[in-house]
Amino acid sequence: MLAAACAKTEDDKPKTPRTPEAGVVTLATEAVPLFVELPGRTAAFETSEVRPQVSGIITARNFTEGSLVTKGQTLYRIDPSLYEASAAQARANLASAEAARVSAQALAERYKPLAAIEAVSKQDYTNAVASAQQAAAAVAQNRAAVQTSSINLRFTKVPAPISGRIGRSLFTTGALVTSGQTEPLATIQRLDPIFVDIQQSSADLLALRRALAKDGVTPSSAAVRLQLEDGSDYGAAGRVQFAEAVVDASTGTVTLRASFPNRSGLLLPGMYVRARLSQATVQSAILAPQTGISRDARGAATAMVIGPDNKAVLRTVVADRSIGDRWLVTAGLKAGDRLIVEGLSNIKPGQVVRPVPAGSKPRARPPAAGDAAAKS
Repeated sequence: MLAAACAKTEDDKPKTPRTPEAGVVTLATEAVPLFVELPGRTAAFETSEVRPQVSGIITARNFTEGSLVTKGQTLYRIDPSLYEASAAQARANLASAEAARVSAQALAERYKPLAAIEAVSKQDYTNAVASAQQAAAAVAQNRAAVQTSSINLRFTKVPAPISGRIGRSLFTTGALVTSGQTEPLATIQRLDPIFVDIQQSSADLLALRRALAKDGVTPSSAAVRLQLEDGSDYGAAGRVQFAEAVVDASTGTVTLRASFPNRSGLLLPGMYVRARLSQATVQSAILAPQTGISRDARGAATAMVIGPDNKAVLRTVVADRSIGDRWLVTAGLKAGDRLIVEGLSNIKPGQVVRPVPAGSKPRARPPAAGDAAAKS
């Protein structure tokens, strides 16, 4: 009976509640780039339409469709017969004009001393000088005609204006082409490097400029990464070249142009891509683990931190953007705060807790009194 009474007395003693453990992380500031993902389309770095500059029949096509061509390479040949004859005629006219100039110049020089002694009239001498000058002008005119005919003859060989990949030929051998035609013979595109035209809404651009006007936010580097249509990442990084200074009235967007290396030719003009780039960097940002941020019924973000005397303090925070597995907190937390990220289900605001580093092993529980008595 005495033993039973002692056991009952032990059970009746009030138990001291255990202080709950709280896994915490100490917050610190760091520079955080703010990334955005925007739609875009690829565009050729250079595009040139191959057009004839003289009229005639195509006698040869000197390239393979879809191949790489170099600047100055002859792509088409136009029948040169008429232009060769025109050049020969121009050279003959030049020779005739030069002979006439020599004769006119000699006559003017012969009349000069005779006019001085009045052996010939001054009018005859003036006419001779004028004829010599006209003959010299005729030489210049015919020399220009020779140059023009040579240029037209050279244009019978249609060269590549730029280096790049040429598309299909729209005209075949035997087709008649003219210098003023609207349709090109073929199109050449330079694809390395290649442009990506990225569309950003004007509202987002205004928000970015306002953010950059604040302290602690600086422009980021112009590096850009691409995601292709099949969801894969494009290996090489590009750089933003410029942003247009006008908003497209029909779409409400501003075009950013980026340049990417394209040595393998994987990117083709007109492809839809997603561009990921950082336009601003928060220099003293607070990143909080997502496990330490909760949402109340109204959607407001809250966090539990260790306050004075190791008491849990509930704070309302502003966390509108996620960076990986963490929230970017712009208000409510500061560097040095100890944020509770583990054991939140056992902790209430104002309760004294035992802070331990997050990820620590839980404290072992002491054996119950009844278990100790049973073992003894």
